[in-house]
Amino acid sequence: MPISHTSEGFAWTGIDLGRSFVTDRDVAESVFQALPPTLLLAMLAMCLALLIGIAVGLLLAHSMGSWWDRWVLGFAALGMSAPSFVMAILVSWFFGSVCHAWTGLSMTGGLWEVDPFGGPKLSWKNAILPALTLGVRPLSVVLQLTRNSAAEVLASSYVRTAKSKGLSPIRIVIRHTLRNALNPVITAASGWFASMLAGAVFVEYVFGWQGLGMLMFRALERSDLPMVMGCVSAVALTFVLINVLVDQVYRILDPRVRTS
Repeated sequence: MPISHTSEGFAWTGIDLGRSFVTDRDVAESVFQALPPTLLLAMLAMCLALLIGIAVGLLLAHSMGSWWDRWVLGFAALGMSAPSFVMAILVSWFFGSVCHAWTGLSMTGGLWEVDPFGGPKLSWKNAILPALTLGVRPLSVVLQLTRNSAAEVLASSYVRTAKSKGLSPIRIVIRHTLRNALNPVITAASGWFASMLAGAVFVEYVFGWQGLGMLMFRALERSDLPMVMGCVSAVALTFVLINVLVDQVYRILDPRVRTS
């Protein structure tokens, strides 16, 4: 819908989401200000999930049925089933309170901290615990998908042929196993990224992270319907954009998609 009046900083978007019932602020302005911290949190969590999940999943694919495989899958199932608000409370309590002397991490805090002498400054360490909490569930999913997909690839004929040619295990993993096992992982990652944006409500509330989740929580608490609709629209738009990006990644990884 064309805009007739919004703040100048957000006029380029061409979006009019109305004004907040509570603060009378422009909804689009509030959403665009709150979205970057949440996107940063989700990207950190997804990077954590992909790096650890793919690496551990590849290791488990080579040791299926071992005690190590069973233990890791058990913990992965536990992490996948735990609600985000329970995980947030446990992570905040353990790393921010019990182990604070070793980690130096705080239970709460935002991306920006106010220094009485130097003014506002970036505080990246405050993103560690909420990103870790958000990344637990996608990490569990990525780990299991990578394990199952890599095990199927390892049993294929072309991997056996590569082994018979004397290729090194590292080259087989990088050139054959990893590339062919990533398709289901990428599909799951795109869906989980949008889920993390929606699930950030509880995580941001527990850790005091000033992002889209906190904005949505306060809007729900005050029955601020225009703000809630703006937050949901931002999540939906992000999900669509990520799916478009994933389609392009598919074309790079899978030659069959490229030729079709």
